[in-house]
Amino acid sequence: MLLAIDAGNTNIVFALRENNQTIHKWRISSAEGRTADEYMVWLTQLLNFENLDVTEITGAIIATVVPQTLFPLQLLCRRYFNCDALVVGEDNVKLNVQVKLPNPAEVGADRLVNAIAAHKRYGGPMIIIDFGTATTFDVIDDNGDYLGGVISPGVNLSVEALSMAAAKLPRVAVEKPDRVIGNSTVSAIQSGIFYGYVSMIEGMVERITKEYGGPMKVLATGGLATLFNEATTIIEYVDQELTTYGLFEIYSANTDSK
Repeated sequence: MLLAIDAGNTNIVFALRENNQTIHKWRISSAEGRTADEYMVWLTQLLNFENLDVTEITGAIIATVVPQTLFPLQLLCRRYFNCDALVVGEDNVKLNVQVKLPNPAEVGADRLVNAIAAHKRYGGPMIIIDFGTATTFDVIDDNGDYLGGVISPGVNLSVEALSMAAAKLPRVAVEKPDRVIGNSTVSAIQSGIFYGYVSMIEGMVERITKEYGGPMKVLATGGLATLFNEATTIIEYVDQELTTYGLFEIYSANTDSK
């Protein structure tokens, strides 16, 4: 089995692949300071629940946007899985994608992984919307080359910031309200968050497409992708396995493992 680890700002996702299929996926919060041993205690319990043994894991790949998580995750793989994990972004890991930016190193590993997976699965040119801690729009051309993108505050981050900055405004759940015009404080906030982001999505896609100069496919991923897909016709595909798929594809390309 292969292990893919996607370390984001909010959660770290651990996914197992066997026979070209993702068989299990678990997530843990990206708490600062966790050690390799702590990750292993947590992961061992989950493996036991599925009647799996740690010795069945034969390889691993890591993508992280949180630098302090890298060492303990690498140590986890060496100490407990007896393998050196591939790390997206390191010189020895080929991605087979051109990053057409002045400073390619600025691009987060997760965004490049998503770009590779999106082009492999759906082709291009494409806009990839990722609803994570930040809401990102990544642009790839017909060849799958990465052209750049947009970074904006994530939906939940915006809700939290509004609640913290305005003493009388409560923190609300992100959901689709029945009406745009709210008839209470809670419904007004929900409308502002939900329809505000819908408008941003539609506006950004329109502007990016116009600047690109031709039609583009639009794909959404991340925890809130399905919710926002229900409110707009501009999103063509929703793929919650995009990053996991991309990590396994990169592993295969670098090891000839299928």
